[in-house]
Amino acid sequence: MKKFLIIILFIFSQLNLKAQFLDSLQVQAGTAVNVASKDFLPLWLQANRFGVVSDQQFDFTTHLRATNAHRFGAPTTIYDGNDRGIYVSYGIDAYNNDHLSKTLLQEAFLKVRYKNITFSGGRFKQIIGEVDPDLSSGSLGLSGNALPVPKLNLAMEYTDIPFTNGWFQFKGMISHGWMGPNQFLKSAYLHEKNFYVRFGKHKLKLYGGIQHYAVWGGERAGFFDLDRSFDGFLSVLIGKEANDGSVMGDIRPNRPGDHRGVIEAGAEWENDDLKISLNHQTPFDMGQGIDTRNIDRLLSLNIVNKKEDAILKKITFEFIHTKQMNDFYRLGVRESYYNNGIYRTGWEYNDHILGTPLFINRVRGSNYFPDVQPYDWDGPTATIQPLTNIISNRVVGGHVGAILALTEDISSKTLLTFTNNYGNYNDRNFRERYYGQWYTLQEFRWAVPKSQLSVKGALAFDFGDMYSNFGSMVGVEWQLR
Repeated sequence: MKKFLIIILFIFSQLNLKAQFLDSLQVQAGTAVNVASKDFLPLWLQANRFGVVSDQQFDFTTHLRATNAHRFGAPTTIYDGNDRGIYVSYGIDAYNNDHLSKTLLQEAFLKVRYKNITFSGGRFKQIIGEVDPDLSSGSLGLSGNALPVPKLNLAMEYTDIPFTNGWFQFKGMISHGWMGPNQFLKSAYLHEKNFYVRFGKHKLKLYGGIQHYAVWGGERAGFFDLDRSFDGFLSVLIGKEANDGSVMGDIRPNRPGDHRGVIEAGAEWENDDLKISLNHQTPFDMGQGIDTRNIDRLLSLNIVNKKEDAILKKITFEFIHTKQMNDFYRLGVRESYYNNGIYRTGWEYNDHILGTPLFINRVRGSNYFPDVQPYDWDGPTATIQPLTNIISNRVVGGHVGAILALTEDISSKTLLTFTNNYGNYNDRNFRERYYGQWYTLQEFRWAVPKSQLSVKGALAFDFGDMYSNFGSMVGVEWQLR
């Protein structure tokens, strides 16, 4: 990331010499303060913010963002309508928090787009799945909850399948990332890919696809030094059974790495005034959930009002059910969502869950249960137990979100969530009972007229069997250019 940041800064310095390259330059700066009645924040003040808000009773979060974009190549003509240009964009978004002691890059990226194909490199915000990016509780695959993982990404937007007259389309993505040192297995890689097809060319469209994620390779002194070769990558890519160094003796090897994914399907209907989409996600780990008996899901109904004078701009309804968790297998061989026996950090990056924040990891759970402590990933291996970092991944609940335009300058966002939390099959805190919990957020944003300034504020109140906590946020954002 340091080398990549140097490259981005070099590009900025070179382009600053040419005024014509600064036409698309945008610079924003902002600061916000969060306060809570407990030693940690209510969930929606901290979650789904790409990992830049520290989970403390009182803290400032400041940032500076700069982005630029350019187009190279002949312009589109009215005669052929084909855009043969190459679009290049790049940017940095640097944050400071933890009482001014911690600086991190939420984004440091370079993107190159030609037609409907985009190559992206670095650290950039990304949500994978057809959930609403503003109001969803979080995709079961990759949500906006954690700091973005540095990666190289090649993506294709929906493209017509030849000879179907535009009725059938497909899109896909593949990426390679680096999970870094804050993991049980150090220097592991991240493999991501997905593929979707869509049917329809008028108001109604139907779609379906599959997402696949794998953390692979990695090393730990006195434990494993796993295969990170190109052959190892090919085994991860196709899900081939192979011994990556984690299998001893004559035991039949499994698929190398920690695999999980999402099967997704839905429908959307759109006219000039309204867009309605119904989306369904089914999670699976190591392939166990790819089964007609799997009833776990995230079901979303999203409604977008496109009328300019509408007060209600967006509303989302969601239902989540992950309580079953492969119970059609015997307990000793069931996979545990987001947990793993070898990759004991699980589906987590820099102490934040990469998927839905409605699951609870040990970092967050240590605020609720006195006997739960976060793992020190540099500590002795014997102190870090397998399948225990995500302490609650069996959840049943509902979620509602809405965005309103109260006036021309004032908008609001409301989130209301309830979950029953059943833990996982191993955590003793949940063996005798389940915990019901409410998470709420009311946020306002005021774009100050005749200025480049916006002011935001939020109130949040969580209550239930696990804890009660009140919090607030006040912040300002400047559009400097």
